[in-house]
Amino acid sequence: MKIGGNYFSFDICSSGLSLQRRRMELIAQNIANSETTSTANGQPYQRQFLRITQDDVSFNNTMASETNKIKMNTTNSNHISSAQVEAPRPGQEKSNGLDSETLFDDSPGEMVYIPGHPDANDQGYVNMPNVNIITEMVDMISATRNYEANLTALNSAKQMAKDTLEI
Repeated sequence: MKIGGNYFSFDICSSGLSLQRRRMELIAQNIANSETTSTANGQPYQRQFLRITQDDVSFNNTMASETNKIKMNTTNSNHISSAQVEAPRPGQEKSNGLDSETLFDDSPGEMVYIPGHPDANDQGYVNMPNVNIITEMVDMISATRNYEANLTALNSAKQMAKDTLEI
């Protein structure tokens, strides 16, 4: 989600909301497939998770980069010189420095003795998915609380912007 203007807090909050929503979708998918013993490739379902990484670029370096700046024109010699005043370009794509990717958990699933199951091996054991419902529920609570925190921060930023316009 991209919100224009100079309200960086909106961009940061919307990125957090999007990432936590994707995280909750993966957790819900894991829970829904916790008993799927055979997928299209013939293997049991593998747990998926979202890895979120941050670029090593600092805030000051990002703001100081030449691509983030424009020079302001002066119409009077008493104005501040354009070399002293620089502002971010309106509507310019800003990178929030976050990257995410969906990964598969390679840990083995539990072998359960179910001799009549269609996916059972010769000894009657079925290779179950590596999804632990308790772990998924804890992750879901964490993602939900992170989502709520980002939503609270977004609402606070909206209120501050509104209050600023009332001045």
